[in-house]
Amino acid sequence: MFLFKRKKKDDEPVDLEARSPQLGIKNKDLQLLGQLMAQGADLTKPRHALYYLYFATRDAADTAAVEGRAAGYACNVREPVAERPDRWSLVCERPDAVLDPASVIAADNLFQGVADRLGGEFDGWEAAATP
Repeated sequence: MFLFKRKKKDDEPVDLEARSPQLGIKNKDLQLLGQLMAQGADLTKPRHALYYLYFATRDAADTAAVEGRAAGYACNVREPVAERPDRWSLVCERPDAVLDPASVIAADNLFQGVADRLGGEFDGWEAAATP
């Protein structure tokens, strides 16, 4: 399918954070969508999706969770693990995520924006191949 191919020279590295000029989706998201399609996913059907963020403080993670919930996501702040006591996890999820270009861009803009504002990190997302 032409949707997920990018013309490039063989020796030209692909910036996974750059956006596709055709769709405006980050290359890393296109890669993930391609993997889902290779597993037979129909991206027009709703499915369960998880979004991962990390913050230096509980307050920042709690604030991010409020913003995620306001956008329709179920959000769970997790305690830091012993190896990373300064890293609070936030997992946001939707059981009904549609992975069309507009929805992928909207979720990326939401979570990257929240992470940027609160000094956190948006570490990406994953979704079930089948609804």
